[in-house]
Amino acid sequence: MKTLSLSERHNYILETLRQQGSVSVVDLANQLKVSSVTIRKDLTLLEEKEMLYRTHGSAILINPYINDRHVNEKEKSYPEEKRLIGRYAASLITADDSILIASGTTMHALAREIVPQGHLTVIAAAINVTNILARNKNIDIIQLGGFVRNSSVSVVGNYAEKMLENFSCSKLFMGVDGIDLDYGLTTTNMMEANLNQVMIQAAQKVVVLADSSKFGRRGFGKICDLDAVDHIITDKYVPSKTLEGLRERGIEVTVAE
Repeated sequence: MKTLSLSERHNYILETLRQQGSVSVVDLANQLKVSSVTIRKDLTLLEEKEMLYRTHGSAILINPYINDRHVNEKEKSYPEEKRLIGRYAASLITADDSILIASGTTMHALAREIVPQGHLTVIAAAINVTNILARNKNIDIIQLGGFVRNSSVSVVGNYAEKMLENFSCSKLFMGVDGIDLDYGLTTTNMMEANLNQVMIQAAQKVVVLADSSKFGRRGFGKICDLDAVDHIITDKYVPSKTLEGLRERGIEVTVAE
């Protein structure tokens, strides 16, 4: 590669990030034939312009740490992708199934797509999910009780966790705020993370519904490592490198289109 100008290097870095999701200082230095010091200065300049976020020895396109937002605000993000993810997830529900549905706007999309085969039993954390499913007479709903989070309109806490000790379901459908290949699954709320951990123990199979904005990000509360996940359903905008990394860990990955 020829020697690039400052602006050309910056364009190269940003384009690489758009394609891969993250890139290391060492790899950029090798690709651009410049020193690691030069790359670090480039990354600092781009971070000051809020065009990327620096991490240890690398960079990503967005700040990986997520703030808690109200469910109404989250509903406006990636609506079509969530609808497709929800539709595919609903197709995994079998006749006379018993399932767990956690909280999150992608869970709302799932609930809207559910057409039960025979009779369906659902244990729900989110009140909005219960409201959607309650319209169908072929669905029995067990609403978990406890402290209601204002931002997600879902329950958390000891009461909900205690209820789950009495149940075993075929599948848990779970939304998350962050998926990091090294750190695992996270959410912005510690109490929600704790409830999700108990839900995982109550299910035979863990299915994660996550649009592409959730990848490479971290919330405050860790839910689990990736090895606890059986299946991830996402959209077509997840970098192929990330999809490969998930599949190498033995996780079934579906891109809903």
